[in-house]
Amino acid sequence: MEDLKNKFDSIIFDLDGTLWDSTANVAEAWQTAKKKVDYIKGDITTAHVESIVGLAYDAIFEKLFPYITEEQRSEFKKLAAKHELETLHEKGGHFYPELISTLRELGTRYKLYIVSNCQSGYIETFLKMDGVDGIFAGHQCYGTKGQPKWQNIVDVVNDYHLKAPVYVGDTAGDYEAAKKAGVPFIFAAYGFGKVNEDQVATIENFADLKNIL
Repeated sequence: MEDLKNKFDSIIFDLDGTLWDSTANVAEAWQTAKKKVDYIKGDITTAHVESIVGLAYDAIFEKLFPYITEEQRSEFKKLAAKHELETLHEKGGHFYPELISTLRELGTRYKLYIVSNCQSGYIETFLKMDGVDGIFAGHQCYGTKGQPKWQNIVDVVNDYHLKAPVYVGDTAGDYEAAKKAGVPFIFAAYGFGKVNEDQVATIENFADLKNIL
């Protein structure tokens, strides 16, 4: 694995598939929302949620429910978002192994940030989980400004005056966003996607970051 020590001043992380896996609890929340309307066909499963990880929040509902009207989609998105935040506030997601200890060690050497395509309030819910408090210096998401991920990466770089950031993500969309933002990319192969491009490194476990950075 390539040694990247002393090459960066900061690390920007994707959230889903990189820091935690919340798909089971998100599916449960959306299923609860589904029971409150009469136009969603079939049950919403973890596999459905896994299939849309990394998409912008609006695009998720267009992909999963192309057969409903715009008005219905808007209504269901609001219901799903509400139940999602409530469920995650109560149950959280599954942290990847050695997440907190690795983040704390990295935090002694780098400034840490999060950029995700999630709704507003989602990252904040993650930041309230046990052990996460105080680790991250800032974050940005799709729900704040409706911007594509690459633009949110650029905003974090500019807003926090980062000189040599690296982005860690688990999907081809993460890679494309980092590339468009002009930020080197580390691929988290344990997540939901596949990347076979010019990433500067590939990690099989989150804790690998301690060895290469």
